[in-house]
Amino acid sequence: MKTRGKRTVLRTRRQPGEEEEVMTAEMDTTEEEEAGPAVAAADGDNGPEGENTGDDEGGDETEAEAPRRPKGKGRMRSRVTWDLCWAWYRALPEAKQTRIARMGFGHLLSVCPFHVDVPYLEALRERWEEDCKAFIMPWGHMIPTLEDVAYLIGLPVQGEPVVGQERNDYYDDIVELLGPEFVAGRRRPIRSILLGSLSEAVGLRGRRRGPLETLEEFYTGVRGALDLGDRSEERSTRIFVAYLFGRLLFATQSSQMNCKFVLLLRDLAQAGRYAWGAAMLGHLFSLLPSSSWRSQSTGGFTPFLQIWGYTCFPMGRRVQREGSQALVPLMARWEVAPDLRVADQRAEDVRAALDHYPHDQVVWTPYAGEVDAAYPAVAAGRPLFDCHLLLLCLGSCEVLYMEFVVRTLGWHQPAIEVPSLGREGHSRRQFFAEDRDWGAEHGTTVTYWREGGEQILRQADLQDSSAYLEDYRRCYVGRLWLDRRAMPESQAVRLLEGRLAEQEFELGRLRVEVRTLKEELARVRASRDTGVSSSAQPARGDLAVVLQEALDQAHARVRELETQTRELEAEEREREARDREREADRARTDIAKNYEILKDQVLRKHREQQRVAQQEAPGRTMSAFASLDDIVSLGDPSVARGGLQRPEASTASRPPLPDRRQEREEEE
Repeated sequence: MKTRGKRTVLRTRRQPGEEEEVMTAEMDTTEEEEAGPAVAAADGDNGPEGENTGDDEGGDETEAEAPRRPKGKGRMRSRVTWDLCWAWYRALPEAKQTRIARMGFGHLLSVCPFHVDVPYLEALRERWEEDCKAFIMPWGHMIPTLEDVAYLIGLPVQGEPVVGQERNDYYDDIVELLGPEFVAGRRRPIRSILLGSLSEAVGLRGRRRGPLETLEEFYTGVRGALDLGDRSEERSTRIFVAYLFGRLLFATQSSQMNCKFVLLLRDLAQAGRYAWGAAMLGHLFSLLPSSSWRSQSTGGFTPFLQIWGYTCFPMGRRVQREGSQALVPLMARWEVAPDLRVADQRAEDVRAALDHYPHDQVVWTPYAGEVDAAYPAVAAGRPLFDCHLLLLCLGSCEVLYMEFVVRTLGWHQPAIEVPSLGREGHSRRQFFAEDRDWGAEHGTTVTYWREGGEQILRQADLQDSSAYLEDYRRCYVGRLWLDRRAMPESQAVRLLEGRLAEQEFELGRLRVEVRTLKEELARVRASRDTGVSSSAQPARGDLAVVLQEALDQAHARVRELETQTRELEAEEREREARDREREADRARTDIAKNYEILKDQVLRKHREQQRVAQQEAPGRTMSAFASLDDIVSLGDPSVARGGLQRPEASTASRPPLPDRRQEREEEE
């Protein structure tokens, strides 16, 4: 294994002629167009390429789970058909189940299907950056790694690369491995196989989980309808695994699957040596760019992407199953059900929540307390978890840039010049005029995988990741916050309330689990003290140690959640205090404004009264005196106006003079 220090571009890994290979998102289905009406008659319920109509299995949303949408408004659709794969596997005989589990798919198929959170995935895939194969988050690059694959779904990530033969015509291979009925009525060359024909061969064509049907009811119906016929055990197993590839692990936007996947199942005993987890991750990377903008459906194993997001930055409609701490893989511990209260949630709402997600709540090392012995894929693949790798999946080669996410290893992230990246990987979906061996033609790339890639060197002198974050924000200044709407205060409050409700629910569940663990631990200790048989005592002691470790982990998680809850409550109290202060400031501003308005009105009325009084004063002056004698007589109180003698008047009969001071004060 090589070591990897500063960022270097592996341009030498590309072979001659690779520059002409173009990346396309969807599998070419040229042979179906050539087949014309014959193929359409055989599989009439398949619509255009990438679409399913009629009773085809379609995506993983049932009619009950998919909310009604306005006409003309598209929405992302996941192409996986998990319900049928799960029920089909359970309905198989036990011998076939054991054989499939040995191939490396047992852990994955033990996980109960759950609801696919379409708005969450739609908002997440918008952040995919093709040049660095990473999600551009406000807090830095985030990439699903092989460690996530091994812990979450249990697929093997160490082993032989998933590469093989690519032929011009797969007619003879399909007849040999699956049966002649899959090529009947089709013109050669045959390069892809209709997925609907695989389920039709065993009597499950058109099987979909009904709106009100539970998983157990659906499984009962599938078990009753499953008809393996007189096929051999190997052919029945190949048909199921081929359907598993096309509808779950390596799903595309098409209703068909390239026949080169079937060639991997020629020797079922050797199928378990492949690194299926690495191939699944590489296949997902190759389809994320095409599903981001040009298509309403998305390929790849999207449930893995959904649970990876829930694990690293917890948000959305999910809970962990009660008493699920011992379930393996970790995906089996999650339960995601459609929530009618948020059935109309749009991708814009999730986008806003991602933009405002607290950076300190991102979980970089979510598997710190897990034991490798419980995860065979983790124990075997750990040497690859800190390596720069090339992920191979039948003609596609995608780069895993571990140097961008060393914080998942518990290290500080060094600064990296993101714009200087080259295009190491290459992906293509095309057919060839002649047979070829991709592994032999790209020998150095295959050797690079088998040697374990290049190990990332840790920079121990780093104190924090501030230099990286500064360069990161400068490089992606226009992509860190995708929501262009101004978040209203009410929506911010709802986000806080939702996070607080999730924390309280998780805290209650953990407290119940702690109580259960305490009771179990007390029971084990009591049985050990009362003197059980000596042969059972070591097992009891081991169980007590395991329970004590689980109890300690649960206590630590409870303390962590209580701290987060207190922080959220303090943040909400601060917000309420700021709201009250703003309301007081607004009230004081309104009082001052109303005082100024009232003052202006009073002054305006006073000026109007003065103007009217000034207009009436000259008229009163001209009419007060009839002649000059009246003016002269003003000095003699005994002379009336006109020169007449004023009679004596009694002061008792004189009316009192009006007091004008009170009126003036009232006017003022």
